[in-house]
Amino acid sequence: MGIYDHVDIRVRDRDRARDFYGALLPALGLTEVYDGQEWTTYAESHDGRPAWQRSFLSLTEKREHAPSENCIAFRAASRAEVDRLAGVARAAGAGNIDGPAPYDESAQGYYAVFFEDPDGNRLEICYREDD
Repeated sequence: MGIYDHVDIRVRDRDRARDFYGALLPALGLTEVYDGQEWTTYAESHDGRPAWQRSFLSLTEKREHAPSENCIAFRAASRAEVDRLAGVARAAGAGNIDGPAPYDESAQGYYAVFFEDPDGNRLEICYREDD
């Protein structure tokens, strides 16, 4: 199990956010979708593990949401995977895209793409050569 259990992102319009994250998150391995009255959750596939052992990301609608400078970074397995996922994010409607490119000022061998979801939440997909 990784260090993260789950991420809960606030969005102003859950339907619009579902269009974006519904394209991006399955490409990152969160392939199961669960909808509640006020949230949508994307989770790793069941594959026999109980729910508490699977990572997930939830979208919770909050009409007055305002994005901050926080950033959620997803790990990729290679530079090519960062490039592929950057294309998925772009096609899904990501905004303010920076990269994919090397960011050696962050760390030697760091390669990433930075972008925003439709609500302005900051996201990143990165690869570290030392991984």
